[in-house]
Amino acid sequence: MAAELHPCSGKLIGLSNSNRTAQRNQPVQEFNNGLVLSREPLKDRDVFTVRIDKKVNSWSGSIEIGVTSLDPAGLDFPSSATGLKGGSWIVSGCSVLCDGRSVLEEYGRDLDQLSEGDRVGIQRSAHGELHLWVNGQDCGAAASGLPTGLWAVVDLYGKCTQVTVMSCEPPSLAERDTERETVEEHEQEDEEVVVCGVREGEFGGLTSAVNLAAATNGTLEEVPELPPTHNRPDKFPNNLEPETGLTEHQLFDVLNNAIVSLYRSEDNGGGDLGVGGTGTDSGTGSRGDRGSSSGGGSINGNSSDSGGGTGNTGSVSNSPAGGGGARLGAVTGGMLTNDALLFHEKCGTLIKLSNNNKTAERRRPLDEFNNGVVMTNRPLRHNEMFEIRIDKLVDKWSGSIEIGVTTHNPNNLDYPATMTNLRSGTIMMSGCGILTNGKGTRREYCEFSLDELQEGDHIGLMHKASGALHFYINGIDQGVAAAQTPAVVYGVVDLYGMAVKVTIVHNHNHSDRLRRNNAIMRALSPDVGRPRPALSLTPDPDAPDRLLFHSNCGQKAAIISEGRTALRPHATDDFNHGVVLSGRPLRSNEVFQVRIDKMVDKWAGSIEIGVTTHNPAYLQLPSTMTNLRSGTWMMTGNGVMHNGTTILDEYGHNLDRLKAGDTVGVVRKEDGSLHFFVNGVAQGPAAWNVPPSIYAVVDLYGQAAQATIMDDVADLPPLPEDSSEGPTVMSPSSPCSVAGGNGANDLRFHQLHGTNAVITNGGRTALRQNCRSEFNDAIVISNRCLRDGELFEIVIQKMVDRWSGSIEAGVTAIRPEELEFPNTMTDIDYDTWMLSGTAIMQDGNTMRNNYGCDLDTLTTGSRIGMMRSATGDLHYYINGVDQGVACTGLPPEVYAVIDLYGQCVQVSITSSSGPQDNSLCTSNITEKSFSIHSPVAGVAHRLHSKHGKNVVLLGEGCQAVRVGGYAHGIVFSAKELKTDELFEVKIDEVDDQWSGSLHMGLTTLAPPELPSCPMSGLSPSLTQLRCKVTWLLAGSEVRRNGLLQRQNYGASLDRLTVGNRVGVKRCSDDTMHVLIDGEDMGPAATAVAKNVYAVLDLYGRVTAVSIVSSSVLEDAGSVKAPSLSSDSCSEGEEDRTPVEGGEPALVHNTVMAFLENHGKNIQLSHQNLTAARVSSYNQGLLVTAQPLPRQQLFQFQIDRLNASWTSSLSLGVIGHSPDRLNFPSTACCLKRSVWLLQRDSVFHNSLKICENYGPNLDTCPEGTVLGLLVDGNSCLHLYVNGMDQGVAAQDIPTPCYPLIDLYGQCEQVTIVTNTVSTVGGESGEARCQGDMEKADMVDGIKESVCWTPHPEVNPNKTCEYQALCSRFKDLLTLPDGYFNEDAKYNLCYCESCHKLRGDESYYKRGEPPRDYALPFGWCRFALRIKPHCEVSNSFKKWHIAYHGTSVGALRRTLDHAQLLSGTSSIFSVSPVKTEGPNGYSEPEENSSNSLPGRDRERDREVPRVQLSPTMRYSGLEMFAPKVQFRDPRSHCCHQAQVGFQVCVRPGSYKVGPQTLGASEPLDPRFSNTEIEWITKDQGGTLLYGLLIRVE
Repeated sequence: MAAELHPCSGKLIGLSNSNRTAQRNQPVQEFNNGLVLSREPLKDRDVFTVRIDKKVNSWSGSIEIGVTSLDPAGLDFPSSATGLKGGSWIVSGCSVLCDGRSVLEEYGRDLDQLSEGDRVGIQRSAHGELHLWVNGQDCGAAASGLPTGLWAVVDLYGKCTQVTVMSCEPPSLAERDTERETVEEHEQEDEEVVVCGVREGEFGGLTSAVNLAAATNGTLEEVPELPPTHNRPDKFPNNLEPETGLTEHQLFDVLNNAIVSLYRSEDNGGGDLGVGGTGTDSGTGSRGDRGSSSGGGSINGNSSDSGGGTGNTGSVSNSPAGGGGARLGAVTGGMLTNDALLFHEKCGTLIKLSNNNKTAERRRPLDEFNNGVVMTNRPLRHNEMFEIRIDKLVDKWSGSIEIGVTTHNPNNLDYPATMTNLRSGTIMMSGCGILTNGKGTRREYCEFSLDELQEGDHIGLMHKASGALHFYINGIDQGVAAAQTPAVVYGVVDLYGMAVKVTIVHNHNHSDRLRRNNAIMRALSPDVGRPRPALSLTPDPDAPDRLLFHSNCGQKAAIISEGRTALRPHATDDFNHGVVLSGRPLRSNEVFQVRIDKMVDKWAGSIEIGVTTHNPAYLQLPSTMTNLRSGTWMMTGNGVMHNGTTILDEYGHNLDRLKAGDTVGVVRKEDGSLHFFVNGVAQGPAAWNVPPSIYAVVDLYGQAAQATIMDDVADLPPLPEDSSEGPTVMSPSSPCSVAGGNGANDLRFHQLHGTNAVITNGGRTALRQNCRSEFNDAIVISNRCLRDGELFEIVIQKMVDRWSGSIEAGVTAIRPEELEFPNTMTDIDYDTWMLSGTAIMQDGNTMRNNYGCDLDTLTTGSRIGMMRSATGDLHYYINGVDQGVACTGLPPEVYAVIDLYGQCVQVSITSSSGPQDNSLCTSNITEKSFSIHSPVAGVAHRLHSKHGKNVVLLGEGCQAVRVGGYAHGIVFSAKELKTDELFEVKIDEVDDQWSGSLHMGLTTLAPPELPSCPMSGLSPSLTQLRCKVTWLLAGSEVRRNGLLQRQNYGASLDRLTVGNRVGVKRCSDDTMHVLIDGEDMGPAATAVAKNVYAVLDLYGRVTAVSIVSSSVLEDAGSVKAPSLSSDSCSEGEEDRTPVEGGEPALVHNTVMAFLENHGKNIQLSHQNLTAARVSSYNQGLLVTAQPLPRQQLFQFQIDRLNASWTSSLSLGVIGHSPDRLNFPSTACCLKRSVWLLQRDSVFHNSLKICENYGPNLDTCPEGTVLGLLVDGNSCLHLYVNGMDQGVAAQDIPTPCYPLIDLYGQCEQVTIVTNTVSTVGGESGEARCQGDMEKADMVDGIKESVCWTPHPEVNPNKTCEYQALCSRFKDLLTLPDGYFNEDAKYNLCYCESCHKLRGDESYYKRGEPPRDYALPFGWCRFALRIKPHCEVSNSFKKWHIAYHGTSVGALRRTLDHAQLLSGTSSIFSVSPVKTEGPNGYSEPEENSSNSLPGRDRERDREVPRVQLSPTMRYSGLEMFAPKVQFRDPRSHCCHQAQVGFQVCVRPGSYKVGPQTLGASEPLDPRFSNTEIEWITKDQGGTLLYGLLIRVE
């Protein structure tokens, strides 16, 4: 078919390029109505491929592609492809939708992440399957059962604005790939028959097996029968002809099975695993049972499972007697009988049987998770092992394989979706529990969970003659699952969730012994080429029980020092395959700790540590441990992963930042919680319910090259009894299990739940499946009634942002067995109490609003608890904090209920659930005695008399003590804080019985406004304070009104102790800074209000603090230089006049020179005033010999640049003496007391603290003069060509030394000594550094535009182009009253100036934000703003546009102070080249020539003004005609154009296409369809600047 698009398309689509290219018009204003279809229906196997040509960033979402059976010729096009019905399949993002409904959530590549140039294709296969192709790669089947006659669909949605059809033809390798997959599938089945099937030959031991394996040809003759005490290999080939000879791996398996037989013969009598004749596919039977006969003939590799030929076979199983186990019987003959244990032909609707019904596989495993039930073809015999091997798992679903028995005959059974739905005659093992008839009968049957098994693991069951049912995991008997089972039962397997494919196995070797034999064979047979773990079958009793590394390690790892040290020998060549495990399991409370011995700096990432349930002797080690999908918990970076999935995003210290000599450790406590240590500091609980038998794991990844086990862990602090630290800490009031109580908590989720809910993790975790397509039907309930005072607490583990509403929690008196689960629990109209949002609901009716918490605002990691008190009151706990009585009069027996609704997807029961302690009891408030420190000297800060109810103030308001409980400890500063005023306290006392710690911040809540009774006016904790705006630091999280704003801000307050100091201040740039022990942690919050009080919360561990700071004394003469990041100047809030104070003070200027100690590539000259880098591109650090005095400007000039390199110099100050400093290669490697300006960013101790500051230093040309100044307030300023760029950093210490790094392009600098200026007089006026462009805020990010001063006030550098434009402006004889008197607002946008400032090409402005382009190549002269506009600053919310005009229209436009119709050359554009009296020529204003198609009469009736967001359009000669003038200085002739920079009120204009008929794009950011703005609103524009361009 033709690779073209159908001419019928969405209403915003424009087609070009012979209908091969489609473009969505108005892409910035409209995001949909961009639907296009193929011209003809697709042929089978044709891939309709398009290329993404253009994308915009204005929207979310992107291209969508699919097929539809709707004919485009008669189609009423919807706004988007997902609106297509009547047989349409669409791939959107990573979801697949059919007729608008999601049928597959996670599929293929995420189309939203594709970029311009990527190719996307859609295909209908010959089998009716839908395939997505991305950049030539097939993403697999997205849907099946598609009809023929389908058109391809492409939706230019959201970001995608233009596509081009590339081809529509079959992929060249599609058939070959399909055939290869088919061949591989058959080969896999054949290999299973050869390797895993059963052919019977009888050999008396390993020698016979090896001899046979060594044969290359021959036929197996009759072998005499062995006595019952001997066994034979499970499988041996009959024919070993060369052309069908055994491969190396097949030979390995043959020898392996022979060894297994020897071991089995040694302990034949022990245990119940020995079953007569059940180890093969041949007919079996117990003694006294009916015999079975079959033919005995060929036993070559082509033998089938059915009987054939002649001969007799039988098997005998001895019954248990005298305490002995069943003995293996001997089997004769070599042919399989039709009585073999296979899967029944009748099975679940999605099951496909293969391998002679020994293998079952669930079709469409990524689309469907159930309907995968299979049963055995006959009932199980007594003591017969039914065992399967897991062949394939998928990582999409929760839950996994389930196995059991049933009395139902498969011939008569109507198969359910899952076997646990069957309510009679069925016993199933699910997870780690046993379900009888769909109901849980044993919650913790065994320590293994079926959900955590991996591919290759074996699961078996045996129906004993006594009626007992046993399950086996990898050959290990898990004990009695059910004591009495019916005599006739069938084996059942449910391929549920992750489980996709299983195979019945008949060689029932103990899996652990089998894998042990594998290890022996690998050690003895080097030719096999497999990992060779050294293994001792009999442990040495004299060996010390030390923790050592196991010898089985990653491919690139090695174990040395007698097992104590692990390393990657070639760490600079490989970054992974460095996994090592401990040689034995960890004991409870045993700390495994390693020291990092060696690091390399080549890779990203570093050491990872954790635990796993996998035995290292049997584990096939992955490249990285986080690839393991079962039984593994790892700390990686600063997160925690379980089975390869992140469960904690922000946890503890970042391991990637550790250095050689640092230590990391892990421990599993007796309660099953997992803790990590970094340098001996406990990081808090990382996981719960970790099983006991676990091995320690270290992954020497990335930078980590060597680690050694540390035996001495005596110095480690003891673990707290309660979870006291970490990101999911238990808050102080969380009731916990009482010591010496009833042991482990038995609260779980009940097996009965809503249809969309899934219970995992042994009943401790609940999740909602299909969370992006389903938002309800996910109610879960506790497995038993809550006891009085017992807390049922869950933690939110996963949320999605797709829905509104979130988790709902409560209690019900309805038993789970009697509950018909509704869509949501609030639909129940009896015996149910729920909290939904802030509303308390009883029986579906709201009985109370505005309860103390809002569940809809909770985030991942939040904890919710419910408790019924002994008096029948219902309490809710949020993160351990009691929210008070929600309702009263509850009946005595209630169940906890959680509704996983809306955004909430997954929760887990915490270890805090259980009986309460005495935390609900009223505390006896007693005065605590502690040492009272005297107030600081001077005017000390004081605390306000209004405070939390548990606080007592002492020492004249300088000390605060919490005398009861763990909360209600909020205190305020007595007065508002002034700008840059530090409020600081010292911790006097802590109480380790609580977790959590001090909270500190700023609030607009004025304490005098609080009621006189403090108990009624304050929240129990600062994180719940909502009545006013509050910014606070809790732990390491910054919150605003309780909502998380930032994580990992700095050192965690939770780890402070007695003697530590914490301070807070509001800086002049409206940011909040927190200081810990005097060290500024940087800006914590922005846009902080001016009138704020300091506020702190004596919460958790911290019980007493004292003030150590003083209030700032008024100093009328002190002036702080404005900060670049403050937008107060543009808002008219700051005084723009020079600093008052009379004549500048005489300051003795210190003569500066470079220090002799410098980088090794530096050479000094000219009395150490000039420094040059003489080699390479780095090692160019230098500092001054003298410290920089306050208020003195240190300047130097860039003398020489080398364009051969990239990047350029950086500069800053260092806070310690450089005399003995060992200079690194670059300044960014300095980590102590260093403030560095690099490119357009500011760094402190190599950490970025500010972006978009000043010009980009990499663009400074030769001759640029750079300067550093530290003002009287210890603020660092950067000067560029004499212009102050504002405050770069604060709190610069004294003394400090200027630092310069001659890096990259910059090769030589010289200190400027002739113009050393001092801040304080006229030369140091507090300039406002920006105008309305600079101070804009868009999505919280300031635009970075630095401003060049007027040439007259810039003694170091004059822009000739700006001077030329200024001389042309003078020729226009425009009154000076029209222009802004402050010359610093005049900006030159020539190439040199805008590159020096580091300007971006485009910025955003207004509400809502809209892009505009800087007028590169023009020079702007700022106009005087109307007084009422300057006061209101309303124009700052307007958009920026440009208007090209003629010289003759300038005066009339300025007289009216607004744009007038007819002033633009779009209405009159005929230039007349006559020279005027001032030396320039201009066109006549009332020219008769107009654009074609314009009606001048209609234009006068409806006045319109043309604008554009870019001067590339408005500056065209059609709009801004050129005029000639003679430069009065050089007497040269030039051409000039003029225009206006305009503020435009949003909504007063319409966006339309260009009217010039241009075919090529005029501006890369703006489409030609949206480049012209038309306004009829005379008051909708505001003149801001006159633009002049001279050629």
